[in-house]
Amino acid sequence: MNIRSLTRGDGVVIGAAALLFIASFLDFYSATNSDLPSAWDTDSYHLVLPSVFLVGFIAAGLLIAARFQPETRKVLGLPLAAWGTVLAVAAAWSALWALITCPSLLDLGAGSILAFIATLALAGVALFSAKVPALAGQLVPDPKPAAVAPYGGQPGQPQPGAGYGYPGGQQTPYGSTPQPAPPYGGTQNPTPTPTPGPGPGPQDAHHTPAPAPAADFTPFWFAVPVARPLYAEDGSPTPIAELAPGTWYLAVEQRGAATLIAQTQDGRRGVLNDTSGIQRG
Repeated sequence: MNIRSLTRGDGVVIGAAALLFIASFLDFYSATNSDLPSAWDTDSYHLVLPSVFLVGFIAAGLLIAARFQPETRKVLGLPLAAWGTVLAVAAAWSALWALITCPSLLDLGAGSILAFIATLALAGVALFSAKVPALAGQLVPDPKPAAVAPYGGQPGQPQPGAGYGYPGGQQTPYGSTPQPAPPYGGTQNPTPTPTPGPGPGPQDAHHTPAPAPAADFTPFWFAVPVARPLYAEDGSPTPIAELAPGTWYLAVEQRGAATLIAQTQDGRRGVLNDTSGIQRG
């Protein structure tokens, strides 16, 4: 039983059934100098209780039960919703005639008026709920998934001024090496200059292997300053997605000095070739 399968029309049916239950305990007819009983007094009102109230209760129960039963389940060849619709119309018709045939020495009571309103709402929803968009919507909307905030940032919104080393870090373009802070009381060592290795051999001139992933890479959140295309990892020239500004994405791998493997919110992975000006979270 899933309550999220109920519609707004079903909510009206439940409310109408509750109103009908309350009306059954009120004076069905009223008189100036006498206290008349409710519809539960069958000696006074005879068929009012079964033809208006009990039929209305059964109709509401069938209409709600139909939401939790397969459409193939039928009673005497008709689905539960069809039986509920027929009984709801019958209850509204009986309540109307109970108003019309009010004895001349009596007045309409609160019970008869509320019963007609409740059964009329019940019959109206049963007949037109599928045709009115306002009644066909979900009664209880699906919960929205909670956005996971990236480390040091707000979900879905890059922090202004947040660069490498966020929070509180200094803006450093991706691809450059931030200088470490010198030890207390010491001086900062200069960055060693890498020694160029031997050039590619004759066999390497025709085939350039893909950059190997960085061994010491740690995944991080980032945002792009402008829209950037995300390409497939197999080298296809057609973008598989577009990274939009104002949204955090997860960098799961680094290839080369300025190429990232990024993951979108729906789990797609691709190659981001242009990493200039990105913000790290």
